[in-house]
Amino acid sequence: MQFAALRAPSRLFFEPRSKLRDPRAFSPSDATASDARPFVFRDPVAAPPGLERAVVAIGNFDGAHRGHAAVVARAMALARKLGRPAAALTFEPHPVDYFAGPGTVFRLTPEAAKARALRRFGLDGMIVFSFDAGVAGQPAEDFVRERLVRQLGVAGVVAGYDFHFGKARGGSPAFLAEAGKRHGFAVEIVEKVVADADGEPEAVHSNRARVALEQGDVAEAARLLGHPWFVVGEVIHGQKLGRTLGFPTANLALDPSCRLRHGIYAVRFAVDGRTHGGVANFGSRPTVTANGAPLLEVFVFDFSGDLYGKTAEVSFAGFIRGEEKFPSLDALVEEMNRDKEKARAILAR
Repeated sequence: MQFAALRAPSRLFFEPRSKLRDPRAFSPSDATASDARPFVFRDPVAAPPGLERAVVAIGNFDGAHRGHAAVVARAMALARKLGRPAAALTFEPHPVDYFAGPGTVFRLTPEAAKARALRRFGLDGMIVFSFDAGVAGQPAEDFVRERLVRQLGVAGVVAGYDFHFGKARGGSPAFLAEAGKRHGFAVEIVEKVVADADGEPEAVHSNRARVALEQGDVAEAARLLGHPWFVVGEVIHGQKLGRTLGFPTANLALDPSCRLRHGIYAVRFAVDGRTHGGVANFGSRPTVTANGAPLLEVFVFDFSGDLYGKTAEVSFAGFIRGEEKFPSLDALVEEMNRDKEKARAILAR
């Protein structure tokens, strides 16, 4: 199945439909949607304004999962204790992509999505260091002295039990704790999160969520992450076929590393501080295209307005079925109508 947008008119416009109760799970809060304060600071030469003597939670934070949330929560608690701001310190690109090449890692939260997730945790900012030859080749002691102490002037650092840094991963949690004593900043190491929200034994790791998404199991991914998996992107022009089929869509090109299973999903679509239910296709649209580039196409329920050029967030609530090629457009539309009702049922739950 595939959704697409019509060849004309030039502006994407959705007609109103019947109202749907929207649970708004993991939707942007009004504060997040309207807060225009700077949050992301890339390669600062000194502590950014408002983050002087901050406590930093340090890591890659890909997925912003429950383990990451525990690190952030500890950093925020330490910041309150010391009377300092709390920030995340992270790296782009992902170190694995730097060493092995772009797209090696299925990014659960590329930079824009990661910033949204970390902001929702309640942090005061996100500091991004470019992971380049300078960072990759910098000994752990130099990283602490030059970047944490001289550049950022940190009051404290919180990291996970498996965090390593510096040349050849020479910096361990134990090394970081000892360096904090020498340089005068607090260090706390967060142990492995071993249970999910229901108390079931669970090893929290981004790779398990990646595997679930590659299989289309967005419910399992949400359980592992502690929140529905979501993507962020600009609404772009597509083939513009969907309006002629009665299914105009908002189209987003996802990060090239995305390996979500091609298929149909119940989703929530957030834009301009409001959230709507919807049904989405992620895939190559085999009924209407030959070898099309993967695209996320969202048919948004109960929406009327122009979306082109807007930044939208799409969170995945449930898997409906895999993508397939239909013998005709009529057969495609029949299945799309069934998919729409299945999506409404999933979202209503």
